[in-house]
Amino acid sequence: MQEGLSPNHLKKAKLMFFYTRYPSSNMLKTYFSDVKFNRCITSQLIKWFSNFREFYYIQMEKYARQAINDGVTSTEELSITRDCELYRALNMHYNKANDFEVPERFLEVAQITLREFFNAIIAGKDVDPSWKKAIYKVICKLDSEVPEIFKSPNCLQELLHE
Repeated sequence: MQEGLSPNHLKKAKLMFFYTRYPSSNMLKTYFSDVKFNRCITSQLIKWFSNFREFYYIQMEKYARQAINDGVTSTEELSITRDCELYRALNMHYNKANDFEVPERFLEVAQITLREFFNAIIAGKDVDPSWKKAIYKVICKLDSEVPEIFKSPNCLQELLHE
């Protein structure tokens, strides 16, 4: 049992973000079983995910606005592939060494998120200070199961050497 969180815990949390953007504190306790939980540890993990979401949503808004500036008029023109700039920015942030295979579902969720931002901006909803809350409500329902392997304290070695 560790008293605190290590850089490896941060790396693991970043990889978990590909599956879950809104983990519960109980879920975090299950996946970080090698950590002695207290209020401070729990709040630190929750803060990490909050920071991950903030970066994610900033990127989505930025790319949605860029698409509009580039003349995109329909969400069908917006797709997220492994070779697009937005994917590369997200992957670089959460998977810096690019040694983890990002799940296909994350690409789908990212595309949905980008399209939600695009539609909201096109509709002029961004004049309301709380315009992003409607998007957050959609995205929080798109979390997927985090693979069992993440429950292992040694999961990074297993995940990154496959």
